[in-house]
Amino acid sequence: MAARIVMVAAIASGQGKTTITAALARRFKRSGQTVRVLKCGPDFIDPMLLERASGAPVHSLDLWMVGPELCRRRLAAAARAADVVLIEGVMGLYDGKPSAADLARSFGIPVLAVIDAGAMAQTAGAVVLGLRDYGPVALAGVIANRVGSDSHARMVAESLRDIPLIGTLPKQARRLPERHLGLVLPDEIGDIDAVLDALADGVQLDEAAWHAIPPQSFDDVEAPAPVPALLAGKTVAIARDAAFCFLYPANLDTLHALGATLTFFSPLADQPVPDGADAVYLPGGYPELHGAALAQAARWQASIRAAHRAGTPILAECGGMMAVSESITDKDGHAWPMAGLLPGRVRMQARLAGLGSQGMPTAAGTLRGHTFHYSRLETNAVPAAHTVKHPSGAEGEAVYRAGSLTASYFHAFFASNPQAAAGLLLGEPS
Repeated sequence: MAARIVMVAAIASGQGKTTITAALARRFKRSGQTVRVLKCGPDFIDPMLLERASGAPVHSLDLWMVGPELCRRRLAAAARAADVVLIEGVMGLYDGKPSAADLARSFGIPVLAVIDAGAMAQTAGAVVLGLRDYGPVALAGVIANRVGSDSHARMVAESLRDIPLIGTLPKQARRLPERHLGLVLPDEIGDIDAVLDALADGVQLDEAAWHAIPPQSFDDVEAPAPVPALLAGKTVAIARDAAFCFLYPANLDTLHALGATLTFFSPLADQPVPDGADAVYLPGGYPELHGAALAQAARWQASIRAAHRAGTPILAECGGMMAVSESITDKDGHAWPMAGLLPGRVRMQARLAGLGSQGMPTAAGTLRGHTFHYSRLETNAVPAAHTVKHPSGAEGEAVYRAGSLTASYFHAFFASNPQAAAGLLLGEPS
């Protein structure tokens, strides 16, 4: 099977990549086509919106964190399942090592360039020609965002020379809302489906130019190496709600492949750690937005303390670590008491405190992932280890151990090293 596959990219963040990708996904889905969306680079929030738009889970592609082999398998699976595969790029097309352009070139994927045309006309041609030729990349065409009129669209189209203007999206009266880590979560927007439908309705698509993009398939995919069932017979309890929502689908897939039984619970709803859990996984999210609820969740706090006393392995990533510190001070200066497994207090700040790809050293090798946070942990605890920044090799996030707890701002991508992920949930020393 083959699908029409494009990388939706731009010159920078804020040009409308997510908006255009979501609009196209919803438009194609409503037309009866099967759509799969993939996300370039580490991200949790955009994939949630894109899953809502497309109706299918959104997996990550990244040549370093995910690796070329799994990227190819993801592309092959998407091409087999869908008529259209959209890959949302990350930052600017050439930003990062590896970049979205590197990914596109590695797999022969044409780029669909998004430009914010709201404050330009003919200069769009210079921008797009630069995007194409700098790498270079194969450019399928252009989507112009925030177009003011038909005449504005014609000026943009004429400036592109031999590059087709595949589509336009007019200026929107309403934008997708954002906060410090990115877009507001889809479930927090009461009329999100109406917003997505309006975006889909607004896309003006040149059908002939779109269908001129040749379908692709990936037939030379190697079977993955079998994953040892290191967690067979183990039950992993995973916090999952609006405060703990940053979960790669690949992490859940990896835990299943390792043989684990997964059970979910909601600290926000004051649900305790489920009975019989052999390990607890507290992923990242937005605990800073739910300080009052978490502070009042007495059953949840008592249960995680009891699990810690009993020696149950606990893996706490970013927001998960924040929730097991002594307190979180939110952006308004209010300090909310947390579970207190890790000595120290978390304080939100206006400046970005950590961003980028990193690897965690473990006894089973490097576990790859990333970091992205606007808070700092003020603690006297001595780190057991540090992650390593990619590609610089500089010291990254602190990794803390307190009894059976492993905690860090680092978000692990379990599929990069399933054995290392299993070791963390078995409580094995690094």
